[in-house]
Amino acid sequence: MKTPMKITAFAAALAASFGAAYGVGNVVAPVDTAPPPAAHSEHPATGRASEEPGGHGPSAAGGLQISEGGYTFDLDTPRVVAGRSSELRFTVRDDDGRPVTAYQREHDKELHLILASRDLGTYRHLHPTRAANGTWSIDADLPKAGDYRLFADFTPAAEGAKNLTLGADLAVSGDYRPAPLPAAAKVAKVDGYTVTLDGALHPAKAGELKLSVSRDGRPVTDLEPYLGAYGHLVALRSGDLAYLHVHPGGEPGDGTTRPGPEVTFTATAPSPGAYRLFLDFKHEGKVRTAAFTVVTADAPGQGTDTRQNTPGNTEESHDGSEDGHTHE
Repeated sequence: MKTPMKITAFAAALAASFGAAYGVGNVVAPVDTAPPPAAHSEHPATGRASEEPGGHGPSAAGGLQISEGGYTFDLDTPRVVAGRSSELRFTVRDDDGRPVTAYQREHDKELHLILASRDLGTYRHLHPTRAANGTWSIDADLPKAGDYRLFADFTPAAEGAKNLTLGADLAVSGDYRPAPLPAAAKVAKVDGYTVTLDGALHPAKAGELKLSVSRDGRPVTDLEPYLGAYGHLVALRSGDLAYLHVHPGGEPGDGTTRPGPEVTFTATAPSPGAYRLFLDFKHEGKVRTAAFTVVTADAPGQGTDTRQNTPGNTEESHDGSEDGHTHE
């Protein structure tokens, strides 16, 4: 997926900005640092998050709109049942209501689909299949009931079309018990790997976030390409799930980008609050996701600590389309 931001592992960093706008027009609302409410509710839509070229600041937040730039995310299956395998179907439509059937391929895919629960306890990075008529579909099994958000990240093939992230709500019926947002932590463990986060996130001020992957106390220096990169980062803002998806600027095999153990980002938060970061990386043929809660250093009554993310706090999964691997 395209992003005007630049990320470079080891030597340089990507300047990434989380979207600040929330509401309609130019209205900006504060970000709630508490876990989302337990009841199902409607959520307003706004724009997408990206850094404007030339360093002119962030545009509107990503994934909060169902329509933008002449395109609409038409979700055919807005409700599924918890604990059952369900087919998710959707279509991207243009201004005339016609299904979009031509896309630019970005990071080996025409479209990337992110699924996250409102309490940020479940995260999926999916890659659906497109039929000739423009309908996208993929099977998903969501064991937990609750409010979810689907993010379609794509660029139409039409001349002059820009990268878009459109969002739609998904309801999963069942016994709904929202989990609290996991505590801010500097270490995450997944499938025997340890990912360490160094640095802090500041509102309206660039800060360095360095992610280092190790296993059994040894640095992992042979990360494998996944969707054309050594790592992918998705950030969701607690409260409204504003979306940002960023990638390393270097490419595997370019002669300068190293395959681990560290990837460094420079990130700027638009406001005080809590953010959930999901780092996808691939090693020995399998994709893993390390999840962190990052609270801006300036958030009232909040702060980061060095505790590990407690196993089971977040369910991260991939569709397995690349390597046959799925983890719950």
